[in-house]
Order: sequence, then structure tokens, then C-alpha cells
Amino acid sequence: MNGLLAFALAPVFIIAFYIYFRDKYEKEPLGMLLIALAAGAFITLPVIYAEEFMSFFGRGFDGIFSGAWRAFMVAALCEEAFKFAALFIIIWRSKAFNEKFDGIVYATFISLGFAAVENVLYVLDSGIHTGLARAITAVPAHALFGVTMGYFFGMAKFYPAKRKRCLRWSFLLPFILHGFYDFILMSGINALLLAFIPFVAFLWIAGFRRMKQLNKSSVYRDDLDIGIDFSKVKDFENGKKQ
Repeated sequence: MNGLLAFALAPVFIIAFYIYFRDKYEKEPLGMLLIALAAGAFITLPVIYAEEFMSFFGRGFDGIFSGAWRAFMVAALCEEAFKFAALFIIIWRSKAFNEKFDGIVYATFISLGFAAVENVLYVLDSGIHTGLARAITAVPAHALFGVTMGYFFGMAKFYPAKRKRCLRWSFLLPFILHGFYDFILMSGINALLLAFIPFVAFLWIAGFRRMKQLNKSSVYRDDLDIGIDFSKVKDFENGKKQ
């Protein structure tokens, strides 16, 4: 039992340590990081009930429509909505949220808290082989959805002129990515499985790129106090100095 639990949690902590050390300029308080992990674990319970509720409305669907409903409206909508709510409630007004990259850190830790509980349940139910498959697919995917959410959440915090748009994308893009990830696996279309590895590769590439962008722009964090024109973000993203 202890071995299975350790195996289920190992990828969560490996990714958590990686994200923590990618925060180059000001490490986040360990207490806040533990709160974020705990919040992600806590929302597992309401997510279960929300998914049961949404599943009720998809009972009449068959085939590809059933897969789409379960992927987007059951799994992606419920999970990403509760992650976003936890992120906003815990972090938005926190004094610890003082850099754009912090959005990525906290959103990823919340996602990892959720993934930890989910992975433990899967491993205890289905065994170590399921845990191995999820360690290299589902757990990193949750983290990468968190990176995407945190990227736009950090932008929303420090670019007030585009706050509403960034907050919308902070939820919508992880929802879309999560939904498509699950749809590939739930659709029942074997040919669509060919897109799984390229899609996961895209998630990794996009995730690393977003982390690099916000880490680089943290060099300019002193400028945030006087405001920065959001249009200049493209220059940050291209690696150019303002």
C-alpha cells in the first residue's frame, strides 16, 4: 500500500519541485505553496459531485457525442472551473502574488494537488501499471493546464487594461486544452489517437515557452508598479528588451 501511494505521488512532487526551482527571482512562501496543494486536493470532492451532475445531462448521447460531452462538459469544465476558483480565492489578493510568474507557480501547484488525489485513487483502484501510464501523461498534463491558467492569470494581475480578457483566457484555454486531451482518449475514434503524442508534445512545448516568457519578464518587475503597455508583451515573448 505504501509503495503504491509513493508511486502515485512521485510524479506530483517531481513536477512541484521543478516548478518551484523555475521561479528564479523570488521563491514563494512554502506555507502558501502547501495551501495551494491542499486546495487542489480539497476541490477533488466537489468536482466529483459536479461531474456526476453534468453526467446526468449527457445520458442521452451516444458515440462521439458522448465522448465530447464527457471530455469537455464533465471532466474539463468541472475540473478547470474549480481549479480556477481555488486559484482566484486563495491567490488573487495575496501579498505573495507579486510577480507574473507566481501565477504559474500557484496554478500549477493547485493542479498538482488535484492530480495527486486523482492519481492515488486510480493507482489504488487499477494498480501500478495505471500509475505508470498516468505518471507520464495525465499528471504532467494537469500541470501543463495549470501553467496555461497561471500564465494568463499572472498577466491579468499585472496588466489591468487587459485584465478581463486575460482572466477569461485563464479559464477558457485550459478548459479547451483539457477537453481536447480527454476527447482524444474518450471519443472512441482510433485514428484520433494518432494525434495524442503530437498534442502532448505541443502542451510541453507551449508550457515551457510560457514559463520562459514570464521568468524573463520578471526581470522587469520593478516596472510593474508604474504600469506597462500590454502591447509590449509581444516583445517580451520574442525575447527582446524594451
